[in-house]
Amino acid sequence: MSSLAANHSIPIVLIPLDGTEELAGKIEYYLRETYNKEECHVVNSQIVRFSTGDAKAVLEDTVRGADVYILVDVGNYSISYQMYGQTIPMSPDEHFQNLKRTVSAIGGKASRINVISPLLYASRQDRRISRESLDCAMALRELENIGVKNITAFDVHDNRVANAVPYNGFDDLFPIYQVIKAIRKYYPDIEFSEEHSLFVSPDLGATTRNYKYTNELGLDMGIFYKRRSRTRVVGGNYVVDVHKYIGPSVKNKDVFIVDDMICSGTTMLDVAKYCKKQGAKRVFAIATFALFTAGIEKFDEAYRKNVLEAVFITNASYRRDEIRNAPWYREVDITKYIAIYIHSVNAGKSISKLLDPHEKIHRLLDKG
Repeated sequence: MSSLAANHSIPIVLIPLDGTEELAGKIEYYLRETYNKEECHVVNSQIVRFSTGDAKAVLEDTVRGADVYILVDVGNYSISYQMYGQTIPMSPDEHFQNLKRTVSAIGGKASRINVISPLLYASRQDRRISRESLDCAMALRELENIGVKNITAFDVHDNRVANAVPYNGFDDLFPIYQVIKAIRKYYPDIEFSEEHSLFVSPDLGATTRNYKYTNELGLDMGIFYKRRSRTRVVGGNYVVDVHKYIGPSVKNKDVFIVDDMICSGTTMLDVAKYCKKQGAKRVFAIATFALFTAGIEKFDEAYRKNVLEAVFITNASYRRDEIRNAPWYREVDITKYIAIYIHSVNAGKSISKLLDPHEKIHRLLDKG
């Protein structure tokens, strides 16, 4: 984390890119109300599109001398633009391009440029297996090269991508406290004890996320082992040949399945069905990002059949109305978390307790 000098009065400017305006408004409110950050305001970046599809960013106010935080949601496909008379939905690539345009529009006038991209651009393309591009590493290097000093994301698919920018600030925030708080809010009857609760990782890749919860709550964890075919591809994904459970009994327990994102949700639902078949009391899913490229109707069906009790999802990225209005949807608000983070970085304070909120979690649990 790159910090400014001891001058803590440097004004904060939030620049919300398309689709993050609501998030920026809430963050500004928390900064003003909680930390008396009167020198905090929003400056909009207008993306002007030409009929051919190319564009430019235009800032609506000065950011000279400010500590700038650009908010971008690369997963917001509800934003569109006109190109040759056609309506084009924005892809992650186009959101990332708008981010770079905005940095260019700042023109080196800010004291520091920080990027907050809760869903990190290209985060799933984090390693090279064969002859393929390293998109996430390239994007991080590009941001570093154009003057971005801090890059902040939530629940990065594999945070070792930070190795691409070893001299830059890179923070991977994990909303464990916010999720546990939401669980206690919606289901105060849940007992976090080995006898009553269990976390189950849907695959080996999600083990670390589930372990964070079990370590904080003192619970057991089960794991599903998944082996994919190396030859059969359906819908762009390798077909799962083997999916086996390894771990304690789920019988009569509240089971929590944690992953970073839901795309089709097939794996999560397979785990939920297995747990219910083995006698689980209730099954809850937890995901930082609800992408839902497909599969919402399957979640509706699982809810109707009492296979799935609820899905806890953060407001870190776009959720279409179909998701937000679903009976199984439970929102986890992270706006205050981001505001606290911005305050700490702006003031040059440590963020260790934000990255590891152990004491805060146990104060919450002690309240009953």
